[in-house]
Amino acid sequence: MKLLRLLTLALVLAAAGLPALSARAAEPNVLNFGIISTESSQNLRTLWEPFLKRMEQETGFKVRAFFAPDYAGIVTGMQYGKVQLAWYGNKSAIEAVDRADGEIFAQTMDQAGIGGYYSHLIVNKDSPYNSVDDILKNAKNITFSNGDPNSTSGFVIPGYYVFAKNNIEPKTAFKRTLNANHETNALAVANKQVDLATNNSESLERLRTTHPEKAGLIKIIWTSPLIPGDPLVWRKDLPKETKDKIAKFFFNFGVTGPHKAADLKILANLGLAPFKPANNDHSIPIRQVELFKTRVKIEGDGRLSAAEKKAQLAKVDEALATLNARAEAIKKGS
Repeated sequence: MKLLRLLTLALVLAAAGLPALSARAAEPNVLNFGIISTESSQNLRTLWEPFLKRMEQETGFKVRAFFAPDYAGIVTGMQYGKVQLAWYGNKSAIEAVDRADGEIFAQTMDQAGIGGYYSHLIVNKDSPYNSVDDILKNAKNITFSNGDPNSTSGFVIPGYYVFAKNNIEPKTAFKRTLNANHETNALAVANKQVDLATNNSESLERLRTTHPEKAGLIKIIWTSPLIPGDPLVWRKDLPKETKDKIAKFFFNFGVTGPHKAADLKILANLGLAPFKPANNDHSIPIRQVELFKTRVKIEGDGRLSAAEKKAQLAKVDEALATLNARAEAIKKGS
């Protein structure tokens, strides 16, 4: 499996015009900026290029966009030193922190300044399904397009709140399941190619700009609790001077300087407001959801003996207790 991941990454690097794998990080004056695949690479490139050009001007680094066919490709790129910083979803940021020497340093803010977004379940406007209850009762007749397994809003959040809490395993409950990015899922629902799909508030807002006629064909039947805004992650081993330059750029962008008005327009095209500082604690709510989901699976696993179940649940509860204590400390300002 490790060899397969390496080969896959090598192909992705070649497609992106980046050097092949090696143990050495990219040259000091180059930053490869990973961008998760919420929609087609061409659309993302058009959206992010003005931001990356401004980053080059302000930091003095050559900044290259790094795209991969799925979220895991960006995490793997960071793991092997081929991505120095990246825009992630919360779930993929956890993967980057846990296995790719990543560290959260900023979070995105939406234009309303909320600092979060929502996961949705969507159907075609002509669909007879109007609620989660409708979906669960008719699952055997429904084709469901889930999100990327490393997507917070497309997979983790609906996986917990809609499926785990109802003791449903999508792969066995639905007539057919598949996985796709947000844009593909939205268009598949609009075109009646699938009956149900996951999505999020940010991607649907963007769809109203890129495909307004398709956006009008979509009906939202479920909305999640607020999800923390997407994190920005850099590799922990970047030199302090490099981190300082990156942080200065991000936290001044659209806030101050002679380009403020133009920078705010760039952010608006991305559906964002100026960035806010963050750290690894940003992921605590998503880590809690992941552990809750794991706990539900263990409790319902009939293959485990009572002793095995007790031991596994004890580990999950210990991890949850640690996270809960940290969350309480943050609330109290510790």
